[in-house]
Order: sequence, then C-alpha cells, then structure tokens
Amino acid sequence: MIRPYRLAGSVFLAVGLGLLSACSILPKPELVDQYILPSAQAPVASRSGAVNWSLRLDKPMASLALNNQNIAVVPQSNLISYYKGARWSDPAPALVRNRLLDAFLQDGRIKGLSTDDSNLQADYELGGELLAFQTHYNGNNPEVLIQYNARLVRTSDQRVIGSKRFDVRQPLNDPKVPSVVAGFGQAADVMSAQVVQWVIQQGQGQKPQ
Repeated sequence: MIRPYRLAGSVFLAVGLGLLSACSILPKPELVDQYILPSAQAPVASRSGAVNWSLRLDKPMASLALNNQNIAVVPQSNLISYYKGARWSDPAPALVRNRLLDAFLQDGRIKGLSTDDSNLQADYELGGELLAFQTHYNGNNPEVLIQYNARLVRTSDQRVIGSKRFDVRQPLNDPKVPSVVAGFGQAADVMSAQVVQWVIQQGQGQKPQ
C-alpha cells in the first residue's frame, strides 16, 4: 500500500520540476512606457462673448491602424509601423477628443460642453474622421502629421452645418520617442486652437432649432 503513494509522489515531483523548468525559459514581458499627450498650451482666461448653445464632442472615427494605443510611424510610403516599447495612454481618437475638450474648456466661450461618453443632449455635435496621427518621414526629416476631418452637426435635424479638414505638421529635431511625443503635443495644440475658432464661427452663424 506504500508503493503507490511513493509513485504518485514521484510523479507530482517530476511535474513540478517540469513546470519550474518551463517557467525559467519563458521570455520576460517587454517593458512598455506609456505616454500621455502633452500640452505646451498655457492656460488662458475665459474670453468674453459666451455663446448660448451647447456642444458635444465625439471621438473621431479612425482606421484600425490608428484606433489603438500604439504610437504610429510611417518610415516610408505605404508602410505603417509603431515605436517599440512605447504606447499612448489612450487610443488616438480618444486623445484627440480629449485635447479638443481641453481647448474648448480653456477658451471658455462654450459653457455647455459634453462628450460622447456621457451622451448628453446638445445643440451641436462635433465629430469627423482622424485620417492621420503619426510620425511621417519626408526623406530623412521626420515630422508629426495630424489630419482631422471635422464635421459639425446640428442635432435637432442632424444637418451638417460645416466640415473642414485640418492638416498640421510639426517638424522634429530628434527622432527619439520622448521628442516625438512632445511633437505630437505641439501639433495637437495647434490643431485644437484652429478647431475651436472654426466651430465657434460656424455655430454663431446658425440658429439651433
């Protein structure tokens, strides 16, 4: 009656040693640095002339290549890749929407702001397509490229009251990831300032129904 127990113990010991050996040869997980989208934009005081309409900001639609947390780079035509060991804190469409929200809040003229996460009723809705959010190499000179096709919709009748493509390029002096991330922040600041002015001009030229 003792031998079967000894045999079972030997089997368990062998299995345990096998598992330990397998664990010792498994590759170590890659360390990944996670970056937020920085902003060099200084806070501004609320401007006069507040509007009497509200705005909801939607995450722009994007291709699968951009709708993720990878930091995209196009080293040559028709080839998209990603920086190794680095990721964004959120997918690119969420980064763009959040940066736009921050720009509208700093501007201060639109008091009724919300996002598609809350899905609150608003007079206007800002959406569109994120066509590019990547580092692009023009020869040996890298630059950040953001292309955003903005669309402003009046929610009462779902009428598009304006659309515009914003194309921002930010040259980079250093191709390393921290400098690339800083370049994204600068380009996003420029684009968001342009979008804020355009949306307010479009909205003020209309009457919500």
